[in-house]
Amino acid sequence: MSSRRDFLKTAAGLTAAGAIGGLPLTSLAADGYYKIPLKKPLKIGFVYIDPVGNIGWSYQHELARKYMDKKLAGLVESTYVENVPDARAEAVFRKLASTGHQLIFTTSFSYMNPTLKVAKEFPNVIFEQATGFKTAPNMGNYNGRFYEAQYLTGLVAGAMTKSNKIGFILPFPIPEVYRVVDAFAIGLRETNPEAAVSTVWVNTWYDPSKEREAAQTLVASGVDVIATHTDSPAPMQVAEAHGIYAIGQDSNQLKYGPKAQLTGVIDNWGPYYVETAKRVLDGRWKPESFWGGLKSGIVELGPLNPAIPKDVVELVMKRKADIESGRFNIFAGPLHDQSGALKVPAGKSLSDGELLGLQWFVQGVEGKAS
Repeated sequence: MSSRRDFLKTAAGLTAAGAIGGLPLTSLAADGYYKIPLKKPLKIGFVYIDPVGNIGWSYQHELARKYMDKKLAGLVESTYVENVPDARAEAVFRKLASTGHQLIFTTSFSYMNPTLKVAKEFPNVIFEQATGFKTAPNMGNYNGRFYEAQYLTGLVAGAMTKSNKIGFILPFPIPEVYRVVDAFAIGLRETNPEAAVSTVWVNTWYDPSKEREAAQTLVASGVDVIATHTDSPAPMQVAEAHGIYAIGQDSNQLKYGPKAQLTGVIDNWGPYYVETAKRVLDGRWKPESFWGGLKSGIVELGPLNPAIPKDVVELVMKRKADIESGRFNIFAGPLHDQSGALKVPAGKSLSDGELLGLQWFVQGVEGKAS
């Protein structure tokens, strides 16, 4: 299966682009908004790289689409196309654009260039592309700071491990993955300086058999908490079967691990979809690059397992509030890489541009940074 967010060796371009929101744009109307001749209700199309299913990346986007429909009932009319591989993406985008859809959300990094190409062909259609970085007069992009919630899950994992061995299943060596693993490890070692993260690369976003095999390998190595940045519930199911803990990903995976799930990272795109549709309807849309975290509501922390001690819960909630208010920076120095080399000195922190190009592991993460 084609990955939902294939990395096209864009780290250099991402870093050069700098902070989200500062990407170069082509000419817009005098008031800065890109306005199109609207038809009511606004027809909106969504394109998913995976089947919707009942959990995971595309499922969360589908929940958000339904949320948007409910909040804007009578004003919008939406449809979706699921399980669209990269090779079919252009054709699907073009069909939606040519059948009256005036706002189209393309929910995969690998859709970025096809979205840009089709956007140029349909100037009276607005496109929004998930997790990419390119913009055009009628194309914006949006992403989540998943690492913020993953740092909080690391705090929990560090407090709950008994073996001091944590397993982390990784999809592809891209900045998004390094950010979440590093943030997790920073949180982990804040509550347990002796704990370490063992990594396994599976080179897929969604493959239950590969994810299950990786989880079994980690269990055999002695880990007692499993985290993942892949999409299936297989690692959670393995943890439940072996009586150890796990961290959920994308969706609340409690039904797959009622005892195993400590907490998790949940994607919530609904508020962004509602706001974006309203901006288009009101003639207030701009081709921006949005990167939202816990404060925006796009990223949420999963429910906390009742077994987590009260003082740990209090710490997690305090750190969450401090991240949302800007009082706490996860990537503040001093930070060392896994070899012990100082990467971020005290008094400094990684900028958004540096985070967008991040490709190294912090201290406490074991395994090759491929």
